[in-house]
Amino acid sequence: MVRLDVIATRGGDAGETSLGDGSRVRKDALRVEAYGTVDEANAAIGLIRLHLAGDAEADATLARIQNDLFDLGADLCVPGEGGERLRVTDAQCARLDAELAAMNAAMPPLRSFVLPGGSAGAAHAHLARTVVRRAERHVVALAAAEAVNPAVVRYLNRLSDLLFVLSRRLNANGAQDVTWQPGATR
Repeated sequence: MVRLDVIATRGGDAGETSLGDGSRVRKDALRVEAYGTVDEANAAIGLIRLHLAGDAEADATLARIQNDLFDLGADLCVPGEGGERLRVTDAQCARLDAELAAMNAAMPPLRSFVLPGGSAGAAHAHLARTVVRRAERHVVALAAAEAVNPAVVRYLNRLSDLLFVLSRRLNANGAQDVTWQPGATR
């Protein structure tokens, strides 16, 4: 069980933070940037949930994903791929795959690129999707420099896809999507 008695430790006042293994790194280290952006994505998903009135299934999916993202952050805050620490698993990635496939099966095929917008929930899903993509880029950069659990990249990649499909679901299963009109403003 996690117990946080003191929030303001002042340990980071000099621009460093502790990783999960106790080592200290600069706050702008690639690893910190990666798990910090995952935290930002989690907050953006919390905003989507504010717009899910009556969609208990999507809310439950996003609640589980928010917990997965804490697992993912815990994974990233401990250097290396293995060990006895909490790690993202292939089973979590497979669950996202299945949810994505089920959600996408209800959608009509796309005939254009979709612009971020439509309903408030869809707009927030697009924002969360872009933050997840940024987190993925940070993790890929980190993985080029240090060992990272490969399931982390797979999870983030699949999550951004799921958030895109969710945005369409929140736009009346794609009926209210705002589509790109190539060259329309020339």
